[in-house]
Amino acid sequence: MSTQTPRERMLRLLSLLQTGRQWPAADLAQATGATPRTLRRDIDFLRELGYPVRSARGPGGHYQLVAGRALPPLMLEDDEAVATVLGLRLAAAADVGGGSTAEAAGRAADKLRRLLPPRLRRTTDGLMAAVEISATASALPTPALLTTLARAVSQTTRVSFTYQSRNGTARREVEPIRLIQLRQRWYLLAWDRDRHDWRTFRLDRFRSDPEPGGPFTPRPLPADDLQAYLRERFVGAPELTVVLTLHADASEAASRLYRIDGTLEPLDDGTCRYVAHVDSYEWLTVALVLSDVDFTVESPDAYRAFLAGRAARLAAACTAGDRGALSKDG
Repeated sequence: MSTQTPRERMLRLLSLLQTGRQWPAADLAQATGATPRTLRRDIDFLRELGYPVRSARGPGGHYQLVAGRALPPLMLEDDEAVATVLGLRLAAAADVGGGSTAEAAGRAADKLRRLLPPRLRRTTDGLMAAVEISATASALPTPALLTTLARAVSQTTRVSFTYQSRNGTARREVEPIRLIQLRQRWYLLAWDRDRHDWRTFRLDRFRSDPEPGGPFTPRPLPADDLQAYLRERFVGAPELTVVLTLHADASEAASRLYRIDGTLEPLDDGTCRYVAHVDSYEWLTVALVLSDVDFTVESPDAYRAFLAGRAARLAAACTAGDRGALSKDG
C-alpha cells in the first residue's frame, strides 16, 4: 500500500502528466500508487483546477495533458527548475532576441527564483555566480554540460574530462574557477593540475562528460577582470566589431544569415542593426554575400575601405572578362 499523502499523490500525478506523454491508465495508477477509481477522481480534480487532461477509452486508452487556453502552474523537478532559472538568466544577460525579450526573460527568472525552495535558490545563485557572460549573444552549450561545470565551480570541486586540443585528445584534471562567454564561445577557466598553470578550455571541444572529483582550495585569481585576461592570452587576430544596417527585419535577417556573430536589434519593420564581432573582415563579407541581404555599413571606416577594395577587384575581373570576349569576337 502506498504511504503517500493525497497531496503528494496529486503532485506526483501532475508531474508525470506534464511530461506530455500518453499515459495508459494502469501505468499511471501504478506510478502514483493509486487505485483506478482514485486515479479517476484525481484526474477529475485536475480538470476542475483548469488542467486540460484528455482521456481515451478502449484498448488504447490513456490520459494526456494537452495545451489549454491558460497557463496552469508548472510542476518542475529540481534539476529542471534550476536549469530553467539558469537559462533565463543567461538569456537576459546576453540580450538574446533583443531588449523586450531579454527583459521578459529577466522578469520570468525573478518570478521563478522566488518560488524555489531555499536550497534550490542557493544552488541557482551559486551557479550564476560561476558564470561570466558578455553582452553579445551566442549559442549556449548543452544544459547538462553547463550545469555540471557551474556546479563544480560553485562547490569548488575538481573535474576531469577528455579534451580535444590542437595537439590531440587527452585526459585533463582541473580546478574550475569560472565559466566565461567571450567572442561567441564558451570557456572554462581552470587551474590545470598536470601543467601547474591556468588554462582555458573551450566547451565545444569537450569529448566526454565532466566527472566530479574531490574538493580543492581556490587559488588567487590570475586577474580581477577575467574577460580581459582571456583576451590578452588569446593568440591570433584581434576581435573586430562591425556595425551594419541590414535592409530586412530582424527575423528575416536571422533566417538568412549563415551564422550570427553578434546581435541583431530591430530598427523598424524593414531594417535591423547588426553588431558583428568577428576575427576577420573576409569571413563577415562572405557571410553577408551568401545571405543576399542588402546592407549599409555604419562603422568602422576600415570595413568600408575593405569592401571598396574588394568591390573594385571584382568589378575589374568582370571588365577583363568582357574585354577578352570582345577581342575573340573581333
